[in-house]
Amino acid sequence: MEETGNPHPYVPTDLLLPDYVPPFLSQSAILCIYGVASLVVLSTVWVSSGFSRKIAKLDRLLLCWWAFTGLTHLILEGYFAFAPEFYKDKSGFFLAEVWKEYSKGDSRYAARDSGVVSVEGLTAVFEGPACLLALYAIATRKSYSYILQFAISLGQLYGTAVYFITAYLEGDNFAASPHYYYAYYIGANASWVVIPSLIALRCWRKICVAVNVADQKKTKTKSR
Repeated sequence: MEETGNPHPYVPTDLLLPDYVPPFLSQSAILCIYGVASLVVLSTVWVSSGFSRKIAKLDRLLLCWWAFTGLTHLILEGYFAFAPEFYKDKSGFFLAEVWKEYSKGDSRYAARDSGVVSVEGLTAVFEGPACLLALYAIATRKSYSYILQFAISLGQLYGTAVYFITAYLEGDNFAASPHYYYAYYIGANASWVVIPSLIALRCWRKICVAVNVADQKKTKTKSR
């Protein structure tokens, strides 16, 4: 007997999703809740970091980024990686609702594409905690702060590149409409291209300066 799936809004239309349950929340409700939650995290980190005069404004912005991206990796992507049947959720659980909605921009999530699952799983397990460690390192002015931020940023850029390249190689036809393609697939992931690139460049320069200073000190010490 041929297996059939419930009707769904994803592309391709013949994608089999047995027992698919449509989202309970509207797109605007999902985006609003996500936006408010993100704003609470960013505001909390920004305000709390302002009590320390030792933390520069740029570092405070970095603290906000690492808190936001770290929690995104751990909570949102972690749920996806370890909840393979989120599209069957009947409880209205918010994280399941988010992925049902996002899959309209990239149906590989609903289809449990092995490449996507691998990237998201590794990101959640390794980069999520590392981002929070970077937050701690900046706040406490640890010596490993720059090399840690550099490494995480490279990891994020690599994961994002794999994400986009695999979609391209597979035909890049996973969005329900151009609106979802540009809003979710492109727009929602743009931050993980632009911001890690800027952080990586900054950290590279800081590390190079530190190495040059250390080399100059060694040269002066030997010349004495």
